[in-house]
Amino acid sequence: MKWLEDALPQSERWSQFSRNLIEVGSVVKNAIDIDPRLKQLGEDKLSEWRSWFDNRLDDALEAADYQGNQIVETKEDIKSKATVAALGIPVDESRKKYEKLQSQVETLQTEIMNVQIKYQKELEKMEKENRELRQQYLILKTNKKTTAKRIKKSLIDMYSEVLDELSGYDTGYTMADHLPRVVVVGDQSSGKTSVLESIAKARIFPRGSGEMMTRAPVKVTLAEGPYHVAQFRDTDREYDLTKESDLADLRREVEFRMRASVRGGKTVSNEVIAMTVKGPGLQRMVLVDLPGIISTMTVDMASDTKDSIHQMTKHYMSNPNAIILCIQDGSVDAERSNVTDLVMQCDPLGRRTIFVLTKVDLAEELADPERIRKILSGKLFPMKALGYYAVVTGRGRKDDSIEAIRQYEEDFFKNSKLFHRRGVIMPHQVTSRNLSLAVSDRFWKMVRETIEQQADAFKATRFNLETEWKNNFPRLRESGRDELFDKAKGEILDEVVTLSQISAKKWDDALTTKLWEKLSNYVFENIYLPAAQSGSQNSFNTMVDIKLRQWAEQALPAKSVEAGWEALQQEFISLMERAKKAHDHDDVFDQLKAAVVDEAIRRHSWEDKAIDMLRVIQLNTLEDRFVHDKTEWDQAVKFLENSVNAKLAQTEETLAQMFGPGPWTRFAQWKSLTPDQQKRRSVKGELDKILKNDSKHLPSLSYDELTTVRKNLQRDNVEVDTDYIRQTWFPVYRKHFLQQALQRAKDCRKAYYLYTQQGSECEVSCSDVVLFWRIQQVIKVTGNALRQQVINREARRLDKEIKAVLDEFSEDEERKAQLLTGKRVQLAEELIKVRQIQEKLEEFINSLNQEK
Repeated sequence: MKWLEDALPQSERWSQFSRNLIEVGSVVKNAIDIDPRLKQLGEDKLSEWRSWFDNRLDDALEAADYQGNQIVETKEDIKSKATVAALGIPVDESRKKYEKLQSQVETLQTEIMNVQIKYQKELEKMEKENRELRQQYLILKTNKKTTAKRIKKSLIDMYSEVLDELSGYDTGYTMADHLPRVVVVGDQSSGKTSVLESIAKARIFPRGSGEMMTRAPVKVTLAEGPYHVAQFRDTDREYDLTKESDLADLRREVEFRMRASVRGGKTVSNEVIAMTVKGPGLQRMVLVDLPGIISTMTVDMASDTKDSIHQMTKHYMSNPNAIILCIQDGSVDAERSNVTDLVMQCDPLGRRTIFVLTKVDLAEELADPERIRKILSGKLFPMKALGYYAVVTGRGRKDDSIEAIRQYEEDFFKNSKLFHRRGVIMPHQVTSRNLSLAVSDRFWKMVRETIEQQADAFKATRFNLETEWKNNFPRLRESGRDELFDKAKGEILDEVVTLSQISAKKWDDALTTKLWEKLSNYVFENIYLPAAQSGSQNSFNTMVDIKLRQWAEQALPAKSVEAGWEALQQEFISLMERAKKAHDHDDVFDQLKAAVVDEAIRRHSWEDKAIDMLRVIQLNTLEDRFVHDKTEWDQAVKFLENSVNAKLAQTEETLAQMFGPGPWTRFAQWKSLTPDQQKRRSVKGELDKILKNDSKHLPSLSYDELTTVRKNLQRDNVEVDTDYIRQTWFPVYRKHFLQQALQRAKDCRKAYYLYTQQGSECEVSCSDVVLFWRIQQVIKVTGNALRQQVINREARRLDKEIKAVLDEFSEDEERKAQLLTGKRVQLAEELIKVRQIQEKLEEFINSLNQEK
């Protein structure tokens, strides 16, 4: 049973755990009690935190004590239990209890850690808010306007900003962007990135086993500073390069930006990822790490990957002032290198090339030392260079720090056979430190030689652009896209404000018109005509009631909302159109405004609860079947006449297309009838006879009537089938019916008092007037409800949508470039950019001269 003493934990461990829990509890409780910043959360919240934490701490202590007591049993008890188990007596219950308590302890530990993390985050958040409040307090106390202090930038930071401006001005590097930069080129996996990291003294790039990691150019600005930190150009976050967690975050961000830059199935991208690295002892320079040159493509690469990398590399190296840092893998045969041929094409005389042989520790083991000496003395390659350097970039371990790699490099060169007394390699040709000193020295020498020339070139470009602007746009100021966008944004928001100032009457008219436009066809085709053609007044009223209720429960509310939304959209667009006619209108904004309005309208949707609200109102309104006064009766008659006349005009237009022009039109305009139109006219003559004999004919023809028409036409040598006759009958009968409906409306105009006295037994049938009065009433209440919804809710919601779209467009430079176009915009953008570059160049030159 001796093994039990080793298997079970000692009592001291549980006692220590209890003491740790008590210490953690006292620290957190004291922090909660003492920290005044937590008072901002409120006393209730604070009390809740205290009670919750006390309960959790007590539970943890109780579980820990119990667990400790369970373990501090005597050896005899343990042995007796073990003996009992050996004899076959079950001990499952004790084991289950033990495991349960152990899981409770682990759960409580996790909860305590989560509370600590949460508390720490709250503290950080409040510290930030406290700093901001303290700044605002100091401003109010002193009652002075604070002026932003102009922080003196380092020379290399100023130079890097100039390069960034030039990259945005001329992405092809074909015009004036000939300022020096160090271009790091080499075959894939040759050690380019490791060399750059060694110069930057930090493992800042992600790594992969055999996978292409550098997918886009990475511009790294190195500068000397008191702290070793890194920062991307477009963010404010600083990564502490002395902390492994920050280094891991930085590498993840680089990898994310790499993959985000690759779009459309491509493997590499031309988008530049810019970062700054500062630290003690760093040499000031700007380096660009490019994707490694490949000789063979894998199946997961785009088909143009190899050519894209070659073109990109040539682009950067073709800059006549670029320093080419040519990286050669020393562990492989020199004949397998692809990069040296490219470098020779761009710099045949080697006046700006520095050759770097990497992995010489492996080369010394695998290759002939004499061959390495030839490479570093420039006698093996036909390529010429300013200098030849040998470096060691690590031992192949991902976790090695830069300090460990540098120490390994120094130890290697101290003991290397390359430094034999007969060797020809000079000490200054080895180590990453000597390499960075040489590159930095050459970099600044070229900067001083070329910067004045670049400033003069941009000064001349600025003069030419300003002259062109004065000649083409003499009365306008040079407004770039951002300024134009802000002005367009203000005008659009002004129109939204104008939308809320439209009068109630105008909204009522617009909504009523749009509602009838949406509803008229259904009212005629599905309600009025089927009921009116039923044959009796009682069946007319019954059918109307049924169809109106079905309509109000299903289609009417949705169609009403659709009409309201289209009316709102139409009014807003009309406001934008009227703004175009103003004397101070600038058409450069038209495309942008149209895109913003279209996108906002596409996103906007009417509130869902409006449909349910309208359904109740419309059902209640349609229940009323009695016209209350003569004015409403006259309005209903007029509404009926206007609606019937509109349908009659459509029917006559259909008939005109079917039967052709009349005699006068044919004579005056020299037109003739087609064979089909002549046949239709023959059929119409027979159908007119039927309607003349029975003015109250039903909407359909009987079989006998169809047969009679066919036989009469056959006597005139006109052959038609029954479908042809029915197609002709439909518009002919509809015109006949609508003319009768107009006559009934005319008769009902003066029959209001008969209607009020006799009701449905009135001698004059006016049920259609009552129907259109009910339709008119439901349109009125619907329009009123929609107007209130528009004014109180929808106009504001549309305003929010438009603001959201404007905010999105303001962040999308590509979208702004598409919507704000034309010579005026392009010329202004170029002029503004050239001015910025020239100012930064002059500022940099002044600082450079002062440093001399």
